[in-house]
Formats: sequence, structure tokens, C-alpha cells
Amino acid sequence: MPIAMENPALDAAADLLALLHDTTTEPRADSQLEALTLAVSADLPVLLWGEPGIGKTAALNHLADSLDLPLTTVIASVHEPSDFSGLPVVGDDPAVQGVPMAPPDWAVQLVRAGQGLLFLDELSTAPPAVQAALLRLVLERRVGTLRLPPGVRIVAAANPRSSAADGWELSPPLANRFVHLQWTYDHDVVVRGLGGTWPRAALPRLDPRRLHDSVAFARRAVCELLAARPGLVHQLPKNETRRGGAWPSPRSWEMTLRLIAFATAADTTRDVLSMLVRGAVGDGPGLELLASMDRMDLPDPETLLADPASAVLPERGDLRQTVLDGVVAAVRKRPDQSRWDAAWALLVLALETGAPDLVVVPATTLAALRRDDWQVPAAIERLAGVVSLSQRADRAVGGPK
Repeated sequence: MPIAMENPALDAAADLLALLHDTTTEPRADSQLEALTLAVSADLPVLLWGEPGIGKTAALNHLADSLDLPLTTVIASVHEPSDFSGLPVVGDDPAVQGVPMAPPDWAVQLVRAGQGLLFLDELSTAPPAVQAALLRLVLERRVGTLRLPPGVRIVAAANPRSSAADGWELSPPLANRFVHLQWTYDHDVVVRGLGGTWPRAALPRLDPRRLHDSVAFARRAVCELLAARPGLVHQLPKNETRRGGAWPSPRSWEMTLRLIAFATAADTTRDVLSMLVRGAVGDGPGLELLASMDRMDLPDPETLLADPASAVLPERGDLRQTVLDGVVAAVRKRPDQSRWDAAWALLVLALETGAPDLVVVPATTLAALRRDDWQVPAAIERLAGVVSLSQRADRAVGGPK
């Protein structure tokens, strides 16, 4: 039996490589990493889009290490369709026993582990036949006759067709099964990571007390939008490239509902929620949903008019403008001296706590609603300067040049 000889040069190289791989992690705010971990927690397949070398694979390795999950990487483009649909195995009597579809070894290992991250890399270089075979894996978690356990999460990565090696557009059925996240690099994260410290990934902390309310809120948000905008239920894009991304369908709306419930229970930031919602149903429908959700939280104009002294107006300018417009519309619908006076009190509150230009249009409209027998409240004088200044500015802009 040959005796292994020591090689000092290779031993030193191994020690140096070990030092280079010896990195640590730290808590750090990272919106795209938070979006990824929330989608993983919600058990939804995620597809990371980004240019080559931007760190998609590295992010998955850090995620697996941080969550203490085994990572199984499968390069989709170098596999045959049978690697995902199962390899036929002929038994003793096929006429009686049939021909079972045997799963590949990586699927068997995931089942034995009971949990893990299945990373489907280079998805955009997989030919159409392989993409078709992946449909059942991504949606039903089945490989041949084997079903992956609930503890397995699926994440994929792809390069845009323009920068993919021999790339294909994703088929619409496969694309509609993923939450699409645009993966970019953060300069500070890269510099600090190359210095040996990377952001630490962590699954979101769900508040057990908010679970039922989170589900109710998510259902209300999605259903109210689709009831008002039935055309958004299913919109298959006409453009081939857009079909390979996020677009609305009953399936992707169901994913969106789940994401909203998880984000609400975890008290996720709006930026993270925006990434996830737009990654499920696309930018247009996603932004409409976010705007609709903002309006769900707005105070009722009638409540504000009933007690203007206790009113709290939204801080965001667009939401504040919506509330003030709603107050004026409520007075127009049911005009009354006391309601008119209360509306002026709310406009004064808006002037004192926010940008003055937001009250110009509501004040002008509210003034036009005055009846001849209504007394002018003193609050109007506090707004007169802002309105007159705005009107003079408008005349100056529209005047001769």
C-alpha cells in the first residue's frame, strides 16, 4: 500500500485557503436578503435575477449556512428532462407492476435529510424541455415518484437572456410559479464581506398574536383590489420577455396573499413588502395593490369630522392628500355648517403638521361649498395666506413671459 507523502507546499496552500474561507457574519439591514428569507419562510419558490458574478450563488451559500440548512445545488442546464421527471426503471413484470420513475440521488438525499435548500442554478440556460420537466418539481415538489418533504425550500437563480450563456426566455407556466427578486449588489456589503464579515440571514420572527389578523388583512387587501379591478385577476403579458417574469394570475395572487400575511405577521418594512408583491404579480398590479393597502389604513373621513380635535393625519404627503380630499368629499355629499367648520379645523391641523401646499386644493374646494347663511369660521384666516400665495404663484407661472 503506497504511503502518502507530505507536501509542504500544498499543506501551506491548504492553510491559506482555510484562512481565506474563514469569515464571520453580523446583523445588518439588507432589504433584498430580508425579502428572500421571508419568501423562503413562506415556503414559496424564489427566483433571483441578476447579472453574472453579482453574488446570487454566494447569497444562497450564506443563507444556507445562516439557517443551518444543507444546500443542494442543481445546475438545471446540464440535466436532462428525465432527471426531474424521473428515470424509468423496468421491474420483473412491467405489465403488472408498471414502470416506476426513479428519482435522482440529490432528491433522495433531500428526503433523507428532511430539510434543506434546493438551489436550481442557471435556470435561464435550461432548454424548454427541461423547463417543462421542472414544472412539477417547483409546484408540487415531486421528482419522479418521490415527494420532497415540507422542510425543503426551493430557490433558483437566472441571468437575463442578454447576459446568459446560450440563454432562453423562461416559459410562462414556469415563471408564474416563482416570486421574482431582482438581485443587485450593495457596495458596502461587498467591501465589508471581502473584509471577512457578511450580513447574517435570519428567518423573520412572526408574532403569534398577529397570525389571525395578518391572514384577515391579507385576504381583505387582495380581494378588495380584485373586486374593484377584475381585469387584474389574470393578465398574461403579450411580450415574450415579460412572460418570463412576474405577472398576475390566480396562482400568483395566492402567493401574494401569503406574502402579505407573512410580512404583516413579521412587521416587515414597506420596501421589503414592495419587492415581494411586485415580484409575485409584476410592477403595475403590485403597485396598485400597495396603494390600495395604504388606503385601507386611512382614517374614515366621518370619524375625523366627528372629532377634529383628536384627529391624527397620515405623515406621508400622498396619503394625507387623499384623506383631506376624502374629508371635503364627505362635506360635499352631506353639507352642514358644523361639518364644514370641522373640515376647516382639519385643514388647519394639516397646515400646522405638514406641507402647506397640500391644503391649497382642499381649501379652495371647501370654500366653494359655503352656503350664504353659514358663518365664516376664524380658522379660514389661518389658511387664507397659503391659498392666496398659491394662487399668485399660479398666475405668475401662467402669465406672459
